[in-house]
Amino acid sequence: MFQFFLPKNSKINKKGKVYPAPAKAKNIKRFQIYRWSADDKKSPRIDIFSIDMDNCGSMVLDALIKIKDEIDSTLTFRRSCREGICGSCAMNIDGTNTLACTKSIHDVKGDVKIYPLPHMYVIKDLVPDLSQFYEQYRSINPWLQADKPDLPDKEYSQSPEDRKKLDGLSDCILCACCSTGCPNYWWNSDKFLGPAILLQAYRWIVDSRDNKTSERLGALNDPFKLYRCHTIMNCTKTCPKGLNPARAIVKIKQLMVEREGV
Repeated sequence: MFQFFLPKNSKINKKGKVYPAPAKAKNIKRFQIYRWSADDKKSPRIDIFSIDMDNCGSMVLDALIKIKDEIDSTLTFRRSCREGICGSCAMNIDGTNTLACTKSIHDVKGDVKIYPLPHMYVIKDLVPDLSQFYEQYRSINPWLQADKPDLPDKEYSQSPEDRKKLDGLSDCILCACCSTGCPNYWWNSDKFLGPAILLQAYRWIVDSRDNKTSERLGALNDPFKLYRCHTIMNCTKTCPKGLNPARAIVKIKQLMVEREGV
């Protein structure tokens, strides 16, 4: 099971609240959900909710919304579009980092165990603090940098071949599932950029319209920013979009070698 950054001297109290199933419910599914709030000054706990699946949607997010609407309005989690694009409902479900909006309840045998993304400071319940993650994203300058004159009434074109190089890169939704599934990011998140940010960095490095490739590679040429990756492949295994951050990191390392002329 993944671990989490919790307040000092705190332990998970597995004897949390138990909410019984609705009367006469026959198709019951239990949900074990991590709970913690700085407001109540209590240790983290696991609350258990029993849901009538005959009156609930098929995705984990459906169950979370039902619990919040009908059972415990204090349950806190992020959510947005529900189409597997935004990434805001990323959490650890049944031991795997994924999106609650696309994770089917029927794929989980037994109780559905839901935790926040691992090894992140928890703000409340299932909401991790992603401040550092987004600061790392900002650090790679994730926008097109091209010292070219503006073209009147025209955009800079890109060949189909060059555009295809961005497939599997521009699809990233920054859900942080891959980075929070990486052991090296757990231990070195203050220095190692992690798979999500490095994949995003590679996206701009290979964009044919960007002419800051050398500067971008130079900014990543650091013992920790890039080279803490040991190709464990957790990132690729857990990506809910089926992307391959590990391959992008290998490509950056190859470009580093070419840049140094080794």
